[in-house]
Amino acid sequence: MAKYSASATKDVARALHKRKEGTLKSGKGGKGGTVKSRKQAIAIGLSEARAKGKKVPKRKTASGKSR
Repeated sequence: MAKYSASATKDVARALHKRKEGTLKSGKGGKGGTVKSRKQAIAIGLSEARAKGKKVPKRKTASGKSR
């Protein structure tokens, strides 16, 4: 069984592409500045996919446990 839906994968790919172009912004409303990190871009893409209700595993906390 797939861990992520195909459309969630596309959301992550879109976020990575925007980061490469230099147009991906962090924070609420994109007020946090330009994203430089690849990991941060992936996290933003997954977060957007979750907000749209797509099939993505639950977010992990800093200690590695599910919320």
